Amino acid sequence: MMIFVNEAYKTERLPLEAMRNFVQMLSPIAPHLAEELWEKLGGTESITYESWPTYDEAWTVDNEIEIVVQVNGKIVDRVLIAKDTDEAEMEKLAFGLDKVKEATAGKAVRKLIVVKGKLVNIVVG
Repeated sequence: MMIFVNEAYKTERLPLEAMRNFVQMLSPIAPHLAEELWEKLGGTESITYESWPTYDEAWTVDNEIEIVVQVNGKIVDRVLIAKDTDEAEMEKLAFGLDKVKEATAGKAVRKLIVVKGKLVNIVVG
C-alpha cells in the first residue's frame, strides 16, 4: 500500500477506481477512516459489503529486467533490457555502453561471462 501511495504522489490525478480500490484495502486496517473516505468517493452503502478489488495477473509480469554490467568484477553500469534478450544481444549491448568503453579502452578482453537475465562480466587485462 505504501508503494501505491508513493507512486500516487508522483501523479497529478488518480483514477477514481484506483482510489476506491485503495480505500477498500485500507478498510481492514483503519475501518472508520475507510468508511469516511468511501462516502467521500461516492459510496452509498457501507464499504464492508462491497466486493474485494480484483486484479489482472498480466499486469504483474515484468517485461523488462535490470542486468548488471561488470568489468573485472566491479559494477560499471546497470541496464534495463527485455526479459527474453539472449546472451549475444546482452554482450552486444554491454560493449556499446560508454562506461564499458572507458573501462576497457586499450585493454584486451581475456574472458567474457554472460549469465542470461542477470549480468555481463568482462575480464580485461
